[in-house]
Amino acid sequence: MKLFYADHFVLPLPPGHRFPMEKYARLRQRLQDGGLFAAHDFLVPEAADDATLRRAHDAAYLERVAAGTLDAAEQRRIGFPWSAAMVERSRRSAGATLAACRAALTEGCAANLAGGTHHAHRDFGSGFCVFNDAAVAALAMLAEGRARRVAVIDCDVHQGDGTATILAGNPATFTLSLHGAKNFPFRKAASDLDIELPDGTADAEYLAALEGALAQVFDAFRPDLAIYLAGADPYQGDRLGRLALSRAGLAERDRRVLAACRTAGVPVAIAMAGGYAHHIDDTVAIHAATVETAARVWRHPAQDLPA
Repeated sequence: MKLFYADHFVLPLPPGHRFPMEKYARLRQRLQDGGLFAAHDFLVPEAADDATLRRAHDAAYLERVAAGTLDAAEQRRIGFPWSAAMVERSRRSAGATLAACRAALTEGCAANLAGGTHHAHRDFGSGFCVFNDAAVAALAMLAEGRARRVAVIDCDVHQGDGTATILAGNPATFTLSLHGAKNFPFRKAASDLDIELPDGTADAEYLAALEGALAQVFDAFRPDLAIYLAGADPYQGDRLGRLALSRAGLAERDRRVLAACRTAGVPVAIAMAGGYAHHIDDTVAIHAATVETAARVWRHPAQDLPA
C-alpha cells in the first residue's frame, strides 16, 4: 500500500497558530515505526501542475496564489499567511491525492498522509485549504480516462463545501458529506448527499447514519473509484468538532467505509482531512488507525469485511 507524504515542506506559521502542522510528520513517523509498512511504501509526490489544478480552480485564482498577490481578505479566509512554501506545500498535497488515486487504481488502496482540503472553492481558498485535492484528483482521473464515476466520501466533521460546489452538476461524480449540522462552514453548499448530525452525536447514531449513506453511494451511484476523506475531527476530544465519537467508533467508521469499497470492488484513495484534538497524539493515533485499517482490509479482507 503506497503512502504519499509532503510533511518536509513546512509552512512558516506564526507562533500560536491553531493549525497543527506537526501532526503530519508525527503521523508518518508513527507509521514508519509501526511495522505494517516498508520503507519503499513511503513516497514523495510530484506537485500538481497548473493544467491539472485548472480543471478544478479558476485560472485567475491560481495565478494570484502562485504570484503571492492574494489580497488581505483572501489570505484571512484561507487562514495561512502567503509564502512560497505555502504554494509548494499546497501543490504537493494535491499531487499526493492524485498519486494516491493512480496507485489505488492499480493496487486497490493508497493514501495521502495529509490532504482533505475540502473548503477550497473554484475561485477562493478557505478554512486552511488552498487547493481542493479531492476535486482536483477526481477531475484528473476522469480526464485521463482512468475512472468513469468517482465518489467522494467525506467524513470530516466539517461539510465539504468546496468539493460540493466544484463538482456540482457533474454526473460522473458523487459527493457525500457526513458532518456536524452547526459547525463550519455556517453557510452550507449542496452535496449530492448531505448527512447533517446534531452536536453531541456519538458512535451508534453516527454509524447508523453512515450505513445508510454508504448504501446510496455504492448501490445507487456505483463508482469505480472512491476518494475517502477520513477526518479525525468527529472525535469527542477535538477542539473544533462538536461531535462525540470515541476512537473505537472512528476506527469502526473507517472499517465500514473501507470494507464497503472492498466488497464493491472499488479502489479507494484516502486523505486525512481535519483533526484538532486537545492532545495532538490523539489526532495522530486516529489518522494512523485509518491507514492501518486500510492496510488490514486490503491485505486480509476476510478479517474485516462484513459477514
